[in-house]
Amino acid sequence: MTLRPFGACDAAAAQFPLSPLVGLVLTALAGSAVAQSADTAPTLQKITVTGKAETPLKPAYAGGQIARGGSLGLLGQQDTMDVPFSTTNFTSELIQNLQARTIADVVVNDASVRMTTGSNGFDDTFQIRGYAVSATDVGFNGLYGLISQNRVPTQLVERAELLKGPGALVNGISPSGSVGGGINVVTKRAGDVPLTRLTTEYVGRKNLSQAIDVGRRFGPDNAWGVRVNALVRGGEASIDEGNAQTGLGAVALDYNGGALRWSLDAIYQEDNTDNFRPQISLDSVGTIAAPPDARSNWYPGTSLTQRDKTIATRVEYDVTDELTAYASLGYRDGMNDQSFPRSTTAVQSNGDFTVQNTWYDSYTETYSGNAGLTWRFATAGVGHTLSVGVSGLQQDSGNAYIPGGSAASNIYNPAPLPAITAPRTEPVKSSGRTLSSFAIADTLSLDNGRWLVTLGARDQTVRSHSYNAAGAQTASYDASAITPIGAVVFKPVDKVSVYASYTAGLTAGQTVSRTASPAYSNAGVDLDPYKSEQYEAGVKADWGTITTTAAVYQLSRPSAIRNGANALAYDGEQRNRGLELSAYGEVLRGLRGTASMAFIDPKLTKTQGGVNEGNDAAGVPDLTASVGADWDTPWVPGLAVNGRVLYTSGAYLNASNTQKFDAWTRVDLGARYKATIAGTPVTFRGNVENLFDKTYWLTTGTYVAVGSPRTLVLSAAIDF
Repeated sequence: MTLRPFGACDAAAAQFPLSPLVGLVLTALAGSAVAQSADTAPTLQKITVTGKAETPLKPAYAGGQIARGGSLGLLGQQDTMDVPFSTTNFTSELIQNLQARTIADVVVNDASVRMTTGSNGFDDTFQIRGYAVSATDVGFNGLYGLISQNRVPTQLVERAELLKGPGALVNGISPSGSVGGGINVVTKRAGDVPLTRLTTEYVGRKNLSQAIDVGRRFGPDNAWGVRVNALVRGGEASIDEGNAQTGLGAVALDYNGGALRWSLDAIYQEDNTDNFRPQISLDSVGTIAAPPDARSNWYPGTSLTQRDKTIATRVEYDVTDELTAYASLGYRDGMNDQSFPRSTTAVQSNGDFTVQNTWYDSYTETYSGNAGLTWRFATAGVGHTLSVGVSGLQQDSGNAYIPGGSAASNIYNPAPLPAITAPRTEPVKSSGRTLSSFAIADTLSLDNGRWLVTLGARDQTVRSHSYNAAGAQTASYDASAITPIGAVVFKPVDKVSVYASYTAGLTAGQTVSRTASPAYSNAGVDLDPYKSEQYEAGVKADWGTITTTAAVYQLSRPSAIRNGANALAYDGEQRNRGLELSAYGEVLRGLRGTASMAFIDPKLTKTQGGVNEGNDAAGVPDLTASVGADWDTPWVPGLAVNGRVLYTSGAYLNASNTQKFDAWTRVDLGARYKATIAGTPVTFRGNVENLFDKTYWLTTGTYVAVGSPRTLVLSAAIDF
């Protein structure tokens, strides 16, 4: 497969349907030289409704593991105490001390998030508030579709921002329409202190990596910055006979001239994996098969190559002290080439199944952008932050699916994969999708900020086209929907916030299958986008060095079922009700931590023919907990120890609730030591993940994977 280099996208760019957005970006960039020379005032924080240039990131809270706030898309940078939702913003300090390799290793520190795939698998798939969130829906500096659709290495990441619940109003509809929550990664930028860091890391049995991180600021008032990150990794990590190789290069440029702020990210990422962690389906009748050894591979001989090229830019300009304009635009070229075995029969209780081997190669080409204005003003003693914005995403996808032979196998004693005798072919275009929207929101500040009321709506349009292998269009789709928001934050006393909110999520409807048996009466029809609704209320309290939160919510999502007219329609429903409790900060001087619990009641409230109505949704645990602590020991200067416990209760395999997985608990321990050797700062870190080598199933309710085995992670970071 031939990939287009960054500069070879002119023809496609000319067809990008968001020409006003492109024009705004180009106009802003063209005027940057004039603005740069005319305004060299220092950056000021946006503190009041009179409005001044906001800082790029909210500062870290006590303990340094969680930030005081983060980005909420259309609503801008927000302090946690002002946000009428549940959010968690993980810092680079926590990422480094956990020795997290991907953002999946980070976000599970919040109990509302669980992984349904293991490390070194095909991709990272998340579950937030009991609903699946695809890796394709991870945001990149507020834009969708620009980061790897498989996994995000933390070498890129300064912050990992978690929003629980639908985010259609703040960020627009995501490519896969996830509603349980959203994850946004904020890329690294150069700091005022020069940085040159070389990190050597050893993972598992023989996986070795070398990373370099360099940051510099220069020019008048250090206005210009450059941050370069590179990573090379290879060797067996958590699968017998596996080889997980990664090559990564990232360059981040930025300019902060006071009123004008600009940034650019360019990323190249390539992953080559031999024998990746497999997924499979289990028989929904009878006893659930016991999970095999976590290092075993019941698909021996798999291979996976993933390659991504991304370039993205953003510009902000303070037109006045009260009015800020911004625009972002990005492009990504991604591909996957893989052997893709699948079980044609579900795994029986004794481990037997039938495997078919296939080639499944694919590509995606994505343009993504947004633009908007934020106006801060006051009328009759009421402060307003009025935000208007447009967003757009255009994505073309293609694939080549080449089936091979089938063979009997067993997860405890796997057979070699059958040969694929058909020739391997290049992927052909299978779909094209355009997501565009217009949004407006106003946050009113009353009684000197004691009350914050947010009202807004986003008008979202989804257009898509499907194609067959010969390139002929087989289906088309054009539909719109409006997603509203209504929220209030009340601060009865200083550092306490009580909030309530209503939000909606939006997911693109599917094309009704023409090959289903029995046939649907509306076969071939494109279903309209459907809304998910969330009601949430909570309280947040900042005790000085510890913040505690409590939230209750109800999140309902429609599901496609066959109705009484024999048509496929979104007449089904899953309703998750939950309670979330969390605390984070510095408990004592030198002792910091995070703790959270999530209780979920996941009910099937509308089902086909009423069958299974009232049962729990498959794959959703009713209790999860995440507790982590990090302690600077008083007896050895520079020595710190840390630990983490993750608990997940059993979830049902099927909607009939006749089979249930066992609960599991994972314990991680670690330590680090900071020293100065020959005048050079060095940090040694060591972590053991899954200390007791527990074996357990991870599940989506449809597919399962085995959780990662006990894994040793050692590293040395040298700052020159």
